[in-house]
Amino acid sequence: MGFFQDLEREDYDRSYRDRELVVRLAAHFRPQRRRVLIAAIATVLMGAAGAASPILVSRGIGLLDQAPGAPQAIVIVGALFLLGVLVWLVNWIRRRLLIRAVGGVMLDLRTEAFSATASHDMVFYDEHTSGKVVSRITSDTNEFSQVAVLVTDVASEVIQVGILIVVLLAIEWRLTLWLLAMLPVFLLVALGFRRLARIVIRRSMRGIANVNASIKEAVTGITVAKNFRQEETIYSEFDQVNRQSYGANVKRGFVLSVVFPTLNAMMGFGTALLVYRGGLSAAAGAIAVGAWYLFVRGLDRFWFPILSLSEFWSQIQGGLSAAERVFALIDTESQVRQTDRLKLPRLQGQIRFEQVDLRYRPTEPVLEQLSLTIEPGENLALVGHTGAGKSSIVKLITRFYEFQGGRLFVDGMDIRSFDLRDYRRHIGLVPQNPFLFSGTVIDNIRYANPDISDGNIEALARRIGSGEWLETLPEGLQTEVGERGARLSMGQRQLVSLMRVLVQRPSIFILDEATASIDPFTESQIQEALELILAETTSILIAHRLSTVRACDRIIVLRQGRIIEQGDHHSLIAQSGHYSELYNTYFRHQSLEYIQQARQAAVAT
Repeated sequence: MGFFQDLEREDYDRSYRDRELVVRLAAHFRPQRRRVLIAAIATVLMGAAGAASPILVSRGIGLLDQAPGAPQAIVIVGALFLLGVLVWLVNWIRRRLLIRAVGGVMLDLRTEAFSATASHDMVFYDEHTSGKVVSRITSDTNEFSQVAVLVTDVASEVIQVGILIVVLLAIEWRLTLWLLAMLPVFLLVALGFRRLARIVIRRSMRGIANVNASIKEAVTGITVAKNFRQEETIYSEFDQVNRQSYGANVKRGFVLSVVFPTLNAMMGFGTALLVYRGGLSAAAGAIAVGAWYLFVRGLDRFWFPILSLSEFWSQIQGGLSAAERVFALIDTESQVRQTDRLKLPRLQGQIRFEQVDLRYRPTEPVLEQLSLTIEPGENLALVGHTGAGKSSIVKLITRFYEFQGGRLFVDGMDIRSFDLRDYRRHIGLVPQNPFLFSGTVIDNIRYANPDISDGNIEALARRIGSGEWLETLPEGLQTEVGERGARLSMGQRQLVSLMRVLVQRPSIFILDEATASIDPFTESQIQEALELILAETTSILIAHRLSTVRACDRIIVLRQGRIIEQGDHHSLIAQSGHYSELYNTYFRHQSLEYIQQARQAAVAT
């Protein structure tokens, strides 16, 4: 709780130059180049039409000045009407194409971001909250899509500026040069807001990410919060995060809103100067009335896109900041390094650690000089106090983490030479808290083997206790499990997870047993499912049940990342060492002897 107290950058964030971002975004627009090209042509037409409007009005005024009459006025009005219809039609085509193009880019960008996220190491998820990751894939890509449409609006205005500059030069080149001389000043002021805008926009996006993360944590842990009557606490923490985000958004809005009035005031001063000099020229008869009107109208139309461009420049920083955050997520480097991408036949399941060192942080060794060989088909139990290194061994075998020293072999091959996707097909993993996806029981079982038929799944399910466990499910294999399997008991979730491994038929099986109490009926079902898996695999079990420990071929006793004892249950008990202490602490109360003694003591009292 209270993990969202600042708006600092994530450790995988990085800064990109605007040019880098534009080049990468252009690559995403490349598949949409046909739509973008047509939209660009439509933009040119709109720019030309916008510039043509004051020219048409100017020519009309000149015509009426020379030959006043209703027909000429009707022609002018009709021409302006047709021009307006043309602009509306071209703009509709442009907008439709751009929406499709930007939508395609967002689809591509989100797909790439999600794909990269799914391939990140488990270290990444240990260190970064999922809510913030989700915010980058959803909110940040949406921010960019909105700015992408704004960019095309600016492009239309820029085209108008180009056309109007040519026209204004033809009308009065001296005034136009004065106008052009003012542009660098405006651009420098607009660029001055760029850095500030990027900073406040980044903080605003981090604030939104924190809000998303806070909501996700609160919703995920709502059962615990209600159980301990902490609804007010989670509301208070969310309110704090939300207000922090509000403050960042207010600063963002203030900075972006200051740009427009600042530049507008500067342009007002520039307009007054040019109107004054132009008025003197008109009064002196240097230019005609229609030409003067055209210059004034052209000046107004010239300033507007410049003002829009300057304002949009700060808003564009929002799109670039969003792209920067998404690309940082995509570009996060994997800590798990593979030297090759070997495809594997079915593994025998031999695993060999040679002097392996593992550190999560430079000053925190987890495994030191670990050497261990697990033979094909062997059932191995890992026991030890919390933090002894049991889970770390499993994480190395599954390649969720990278080791810093030594070597690790599977079937005599360096584990770093495998294609990870192919290698993990040979590993069946059941974590301590089995995770089920929303859907039915059979959907979750099929998750590991999409091609297996319903009939084969049911046949396997009935091999466990003659299928009696299915009768405990309201609708059998078609029972909805709910979010994260919430509608099933812990024992039922374990059974479904074990079934998921059974249909996968892995070469290496890894089980982190749940510590929650399970009724005797479900435990016997779980034991039967385990026996089916153990008979065909090399198995590594982080054991919490005495029945599991006793059934294993070998027990590895760990303390502070080192193997201090190994053997079977009886030989280790006879040594009266660390395992014996663990047995008395964690396992002895599960033994039949202990239960009988407890019953006798209860009867005696």
